[in-house]
Amino acid sequence: MKNPYFNPAKKHHRPDGFQNNYMSFRGKRWHEILRWRWQAWRAGHPHPLQSPIPVIEPDLAFIHANAKAGLAMQPAVTWIGHITVLAQMGGLNLLTDPMFSERCFPVQWAGPKRQTPPGMRLDQLPHIDVVLLSHNHYDHMDEASLVTLAKQPGGCPLFITPLGHKHWFARRGIQRVVELDWWDTHVLEATTQSMRIPVTLTPAQHWSARTATDALRSLWGGFAVLSPDCHLFFAGDTAYSKDFVDIRRHFAREQTPELGGGFDIALLPIGAYEPRWFMKDQHVNPEESVQIFQDLGCKRALAVHWGTFQLTDEALDEPPRALELARKQAHLSPEDFAVLAIGGTLRTTPRKAAPPCNG
Repeated sequence: MKNPYFNPAKKHHRPDGFQNNYMSFRGKRWHEILRWRWQAWRAGHPHPLQSPIPVIEPDLAFIHANAKAGLAMQPAVTWIGHITVLAQMGGLNLLTDPMFSERCFPVQWAGPKRQTPPGMRLDQLPHIDVVLLSHNHYDHMDEASLVTLAKQPGGCPLFITPLGHKHWFARRGIQRVVELDWWDTHVLEATTQSMRIPVTLTPAQHWSARTATDALRSLWGGFAVLSPDCHLFFAGDTAYSKDFVDIRRHFAREQTPELGGGFDIALLPIGAYEPRWFMKDQHVNPEESVQIFQDLGCKRALAVHWGTFQLTDEALDEPPRALELARKQAHLSPEDFAVLAIGGTLRTTPRKAAPPCNG
């Protein structure tokens, strides 16, 4: 099947799909998958939990008051679980990779089962203005969650996705979709606040597939959201690559010390990384996530993509322990790279120096 978006001038484009910038991804062979499962079975992986995954009641009073605060909104992120985060900034409510279902699989009677409940139910969310969708894997692009959000009271959110997803949404009657290529920017028009907020799709080292026959035919990526009060980075799913040095360089002019510095908060994955020989080209481990933190030059990070689905060989509660060691080696504090309980909210200091991006 031909890639309708193909541009030979772009090195990540292929006639039949897409590829990564620095290391081409290839699907694992059947014997590699069998080797992985055999080794895991022999070693007794994954090991049981040493301690329960922390889950707390969300601060709904703050979240909903903040959602209605307009320009007085305090930048904040609430971890709903797995990769799903409610980001409140610039007077808007954004949701990353909404995943509220019991299983991340084409059907709800098979596949990886949720081990911890969402920190908020869909009906507890404030009105969502924008959904940032990183790619089409089932633990990120959950049909039931997306369709429910499209029917939320007050109107459908805007779905911002990498190339190759509009047709999927259209088949489900969802038309408010913007597709972006790497480094493309869509400007959110917050007209009631005289504010324009650019959202840029950034490269990631990963891959895509929704079925057995469509690997690499839609694009994947992360997002940079540059609101005057908060610069947010959402990595999506990724392995480590030089892309993050490129991302810092790309936004250097908007993030000088005089304009408030680097990303105020980065949502970085720390889970689903073992065994390394199988996962290294698609998922970072905590040490590599800390390297991304340093490459980006961001001020703070929130650990995501752990504690919800048992997808790989490490224990479900292992990533925060590995992150603690990686933080110490990098001389970072728990405040620099935070681990929240599911349902927890991290509030950030609004940027002072960056002027509004007015039209």
